[in-house]
Amino acid sequence: MQLSGAEITVQALIDEGVETVFGYPGGAVLHIYDALFKRDEIKHILVRHEQGASHAADGYARATGKVGVCLVTSGPGATNAVTGIATAYMDSIPMVVLTGQVPTPVIGSDAFQEVDTVGITRPCVKHNFLVKRVEDLALTIKKAFYIAKSGRPGPVVVDIPKDVTDPNIKIPYQYPVDVHLRSYSPAQRGHHGQIKRAVEKLLAAKRPVFYTGGGVVLGDAAEALTTLVRQLGYPITSTLMGLGAYPMTDKQFLGMLGMHGTYEANMAMHETDCLIAIGARFDDRVTGKIEHFCPHAEIIHVDVDPSSISKTVKVHVPIVGPVQSVLEDMLAVLEDLGGQPDRDALTAWWQQIDQWRGVDCLRYDRTSQVIKPQFAVETLYKVTNGDLYLTSDVGQHQMFAAQFYPFDKPRRWINSGGLGTMGFGLPAAMGVQIAHPDAPVACISGEASILMCIQEMATCKQYDLPIKVILLNNGYMGMVRQWQEFFYESRYAHSYVDALPDFVHLAESFGHVGMRVEKPDELEAAMREAFGMKDRFVFLDVVVDPTENVYPMICAGKGHHEMELPPTMSERELA
Repeated sequence: MQLSGAEITVQALIDEGVETVFGYPGGAVLHIYDALFKRDEIKHILVRHEQGASHAADGYARATGKVGVCLVTSGPGATNAVTGIATAYMDSIPMVVLTGQVPTPVIGSDAFQEVDTVGITRPCVKHNFLVKRVEDLALTIKKAFYIAKSGRPGPVVVDIPKDVTDPNIKIPYQYPVDVHLRSYSPAQRGHHGQIKRAVEKLLAAKRPVFYTGGGVVLGDAAEALTTLVRQLGYPITSTLMGLGAYPMTDKQFLGMLGMHGTYEANMAMHETDCLIAIGARFDDRVTGKIEHFCPHAEIIHVDVDPSSISKTVKVHVPIVGPVQSVLEDMLAVLEDLGGQPDRDALTAWWQQIDQWRGVDCLRYDRTSQVIKPQFAVETLYKVTNGDLYLTSDVGQHQMFAAQFYPFDKPRRWINSGGLGTMGFGLPAAMGVQIAHPDAPVACISGEASILMCIQEMATCKQYDLPIKVILLNNGYMGMVRQWQEFFYESRYAHSYVDALPDFVHLAESFGHVGMRVEKPDELEAAMREAFGMKDRFVFLDVVVDPTENVYPMICAGKGHHEMELPPTMSERELA
């Protein structure tokens, strides 16, 4: 085939199996858009802001395991997408971002809508390319997809000057079947000797804990993890990003750990003598003060990325490899060894954990006449029977969702963990809904977050996306207000969100359904009505208690065993 650069770009996406592209046209990518217009193999979703395109591609990737793809123009098109690129980078999400660039002869001359996209994105991509010749385009796109989805996944930017896509210049097209990069060879299996050492230490442990992260979800290792954990009978906890990889309703699951993790999960981490970390990177929101982290434990760390091993916390048994294959190898070694855990020690360990569970660290005032955000999330779980793809923005509502909506399946909890990006939830929900058109999809958000990408309600209308937005409206930047209460003597500097729109009328102005709920006894009926409208986008404005805080909380400089717990009834009355 003789194809132009623009046609090569589109054909390469087709050959990669890409079904959906999220994007926004502009001068530097018009050749590509024209070529895309002539083909019907790829569905293009027109967003209303390039940040929305990158978040939607991200949500699509998280919900499917496929590489998300977005297409934006040069200059402000590329810079608008950077927040979404950085979000994907921090959470290791496979994405290919195609950006337009000014023609090669004028690169570096401050041409109209020119920015150094490669330079700007270099700190927040797995890799990026500037394609200077049409002959290099097909191979570069092949490399981009390979890099994005192999090893530790991540976003890859392909910057394409306009003259490289000139429709009048055509060359023979052949998409590479395979690609090999001399300087990039991710591990395919874990070291057998290290895996055997890890299993032996697990069997010898008296107080073991599994600590799992987003790598289990990204590595499609949930089934192997569940089998191993249940076979051993050990307790398991998870990071925010790993929720759903192991069924959260299972009795062996201790809840999320870390800054807003459960008392039992954090105390078990502090007292464990053998910690096996799988697909987790020891983020600061998980570890608390490093000097206090797992002081009694030998640590086993399984990760596909060798740079994550001992980066933050020194580990005793490192295993570099894809988590799915490592866990499957562990199960095989466990069977070969024929060993059994110390059942007496394990019984005593579970008795201690049950005592910690008795603290009831997620308690809140269930008699309140004001809607508590925890109650709103519990009601959402009840109404949806736990069968929901749930995206979130960032803040208190995100933590309440993680604590009170137990996910039993992977890829159902879609949120920005590492970067903490407000505005992520709605466009990410679009990507999820496009990927799973018949599935229930909701976005839980706050009034500060939702306004950051509110224009994407127009995209939802154009493509008839029946997303349900559950807005926990407390009138504040909730987590900012909480920190100001805890650490700034309740000086609420610019955290009160004034001049809010009427969200019901705002939703209606976009052609959607808007609802507002202010009383606890009206909430369930309203949610059932909203989810009953299976073909409509519904914006549910839920007015919640503005004074409610997220507990437990590990304050800065503290260890897992030094949590702030929710006030008791008597303490609330005194307050």
